[in-house]
Amino acid sequence: MADKMKFNTSLLHGNIESEKRTGATLTPIYQSSAFELESAEKLEKVFLNEAPGFSYTRINNPTVASFEQRISLLEGGVSTVACASGMAAIFNAIMNVVQTGDQIVSSAGIFGGTIGLFKDLEDFGIQTEYVKEATVQEFEKKINEHTKVIFAETMGNPKLDVLDIKEIAQFTKERNILFVVDNTVATAYLVKPIELGADIVINSSSKYINGSGNSISGVITDSGNFKWNQDRYAGIAKYKKMGPFAYTAKLRDTLFRNTGACLSPFNAYLTSIGLETMGIRMERACNNALILAKWFQTCDKIVSVNYPGLEESPYHDIAKKQFVNGYGAMITIRAGSKEKAFSIINHLKYALKVANIGDTKTLVIHPDSTIYSHSTDEEKENAGAYSDLIRISVGIEDIEDLLDDFEQAINA
Repeated sequence: MADKMKFNTSLLHGNIESEKRTGATLTPIYQSSAFELESAEKLEKVFLNEAPGFSYTRINNPTVASFEQRISLLEGGVSTVACASGMAAIFNAIMNVVQTGDQIVSSAGIFGGTIGLFKDLEDFGIQTEYVKEATVQEFEKKINEHTKVIFAETMGNPKLDVLDIKEIAQFTKERNILFVVDNTVATAYLVKPIELGADIVINSSSKYINGSGNSISGVITDSGNFKWNQDRYAGIAKYKKMGPFAYTAKLRDTLFRNTGACLSPFNAYLTSIGLETMGIRMERACNNALILAKWFQTCDKIVSVNYPGLEESPYHDIAKKQFVNGYGAMITIRAGSKEKAFSIINHLKYALKVANIGDTKTLVIHPDSTIYSHSTDEEKENAGAYSDLIRISVGIEDIEDLLDDFEQAINA
């Protein structure tokens, strides 16, 4: 029945089991470090992954498991692992398949924190090559026999370049390279990367999935479709008997279990509540963003506006072909100088100066001096983090109030 549901109905009713003992309509917060099992034999089997069950919240927890099941349905994957943050999700997703001597090839227009993580991986002998434009032609130039992962964001943050997922997926399948997509900015409301051929989908669920900025989390969803070559991905060989669950089985049995980057039950509970309204929030925020972006085009004091929903955007055609419910809730504008950008930010009354996206409230930030403060000038340019650029995560306020607010701030 779940696959016949439309988007918002599935958020409310998909992969959810009622609390039969109490009749609770929400999965409770199982705020327990550990769980007692009926025998030593059962505990042994659970630890050996030979029987289902909960043992220790660092490994699994009923509240977290409920959240994971709902995300799997949302993204169309076979399984999901929830982590303590989006960055923890990226780390676990990548490190589950790479080792010393391996290579990652990534689009350059990605989140500054991810660039920092990939730099850290160099200490482990894992190199990352970047492509300025995430096209088959550019990826082809960078891959070699050591390439284990091609990584990209559905929409770059803050570059807002739109990935042609289907085209890249076909390319990676032909070369048996794992294709990992960060879908945080677009969300499953706009596009489901697994349906277009992505192997692994990551979301920083702190953002649009949660929606209220009240907790941090990240999720890794496995499509179950990747054809594992045991020579190329030797670490997966032991788990191939798990079939479509091989990737997740390895992750849960090793890295995720041992690094301790587990999601807390309380944060899983809060984010599950947020998940239920993601569709209506995204609809409102995307509509607001399109109106605001078109207004920026008429504003003489703004040098340029970047939004995939504008026909002038170089990524409009890809976005129109690929997205189903809009063009996202993120806009960037260029003010002409860092000083002007700061002035606009400081004069806004409603938009919050916050290093986050995906909140119900409109959020603004100057990426060059914050998120990309540890990046090189070349990395900033490749990511579109210019010195005069303002990133706007559009919220669900009344659009008239947002237009008035930005107008007075720009004129000030």
